[in-house]
Amino acid sequence: MILDGKATADRRLEKLKKEIQVSGITPRLATLIVGKDPGSQLYIRMKHRACERVGIGSILVELPEEATTEDVVEDVRRLGEDPSIDGILVQLPLPRHVDQEKVIAAIPPEKDVDGFAPLSLGSLLSGNPLFSPCTPLGIMVLLAEYGITAEGSDAVVVGRSLEVGRPMAILLLNAGATVTICHSKTRDLAEKTRSADILVSAVGKPGFITAPMVREGAVVIDVGISQVGGKTRGDVDFPAVEPRARAITPVPGGVGPMTIAMLMENTLKAARGRGCRPAR
Repeated sequence: MILDGKATADRRLEKLKKEIQVSGITPRLATLIVGKDPGSQLYIRMKHRACERVGIGSILVELPEEATTEDVVEDVRRLGEDPSIDGILVQLPLPRHVDQEKVIAAIPPEKDVDGFAPLSLGSLLSGNPLFSPCTPLGIMVLLAEYGITAEGSDAVVVGRSLEVGRPMAILLLNAGATVTICHSKTRDLAEKTRSADILVSAVGKPGFITAPMVREGAVVIDVGISQVGGKTRGDVDFPAVEPRARAITPVPGGVGPMTIAMLMENTLKAARGRGCRPAR
């Protein structure tokens, strides 16, 4: 079974568009990007196209590559104080000289639609998240759309980033799964991954998850995105793993569209939480 994230995201975006139309409000999302990284610029364009599609207003703040941590934090705080802005997204990764933790911490919790700020992650850990990070949340929604339950399953997450790996593990744990997190220091990784009923890979290494690493009948979620010879590839060796899997996400067309759909849903949630500003 192919878990079609694009089709699922399209359905949810159309539903969201109708919700916004009848709500009488116009949510507004601010995105901030530092530098000219082509991948980051592509992701920003995709997010703004999604905003336009569903009726969310959007603004883009672009800062030069040489911007300092203080420069970025100042703009984030300005957006945080702007009553016309409901959600703030800082496009990651930031240049290496910019302190990402300080930048993300400057986002007000009620506008943290990416769910990365310390208070958001702490709320997620407590089981009462205001905003869950969009990629892990999108994966949970995609599983639910296909009737796949995490409760009682053995789940393995490969990758421990704050953006995907750790919050993914928490969401699976909150859903009743028994969770193992694997990373670069894990011994005998294949032994761990073969134990998984649900296997999530988020390491960014093309073809990293091979057939012998996957249990027969497992659900395989591929978060990785890499460019190889002009083609987009995921962490999973899809042709080899697909015959073994009960269900699997493709790359592209799997997790990526769900991430953007969740961002749109989080932005509407933020607007409603801030008092439902009337449409203009």
